Amino acid sequence: MLAEHTYKQFDADLEAVRARVLEMGGLVEDQVNKAVEALVTQNAQLAEEVIANDVQVNALEVSSDEACTQIIALRQPTASDLRMILTIIKTITDLERIGDEAAKIARFTVSSLNSDRIAIPRYSEIKYMADLAIKMLRTSLDSFARVDASSAADVARQDMEVDEEFHLIARHLITYMMEDPRNITLFIDLMFVVKSIERIGDHAKNMSEYVVYMVKGKDVRHTTLEQLERELK
Repeated sequence: MLAEHTYKQFDADLEAVRARVLEMGGLVEDQVNKAVEALVTQNAQLAEEVIANDVQVNALEVSSDEACTQIIALRQPTASDLRMILTIIKTITDLERIGDEAAKIARFTVSSLNSDRIAIPRYSEIKYMADLAIKMLRTSLDSFARVDASSAADVARQDMEVDEEFHLIARHLITYMMEDPRNITLFIDLMFVVKSIERIGDHAKNMSEYVVYMVKGKDVRHTTLEQLERELK
């Protein structure tokens, strides 16, 4: 009876920390959505909300990390349980960094609205790129929730598309700077915004790779798409 009780408590502890990761993931996805919306609609109030809520993201990272440390110390997990804990630790780190990128985008929105701008950029290309990165994040979180690694290859393909969009937008921004040097500062700042979105995609891809490790015990970081697809068969 004591062993059965211990196992049940262990399962409850694991489920509680998994739920906390999904809560953090939902908050981070909301942060990215709001940061991009604030940029596109030039909504300073919404951007300020994103900046303020970054504290909640950081708090969830700390509490989740502490919960994982306690589980390792008290339960000494092995095999698939240990892989799940390691996946959670890595995932919350990437989620926190995605939250940081969302806050960076929001801070740019606030600072750009408070400056004397000669021109207002078109954000349609950036919005398209951001939607791709958000879709990657949502897919990775769903894979973690379902403990299903099958979508990892799709996320990797989407990351390649995000990278292509980044290079395309970067070339356009450089062209704009050459055509109108008065807006160089604005377009350099926009370059950092686009880089933040590209990093969000990278972190989402990392998260999908952690799920592969959790489910299959295979480390697929730094592998080609073809190698990843073979591991998923």
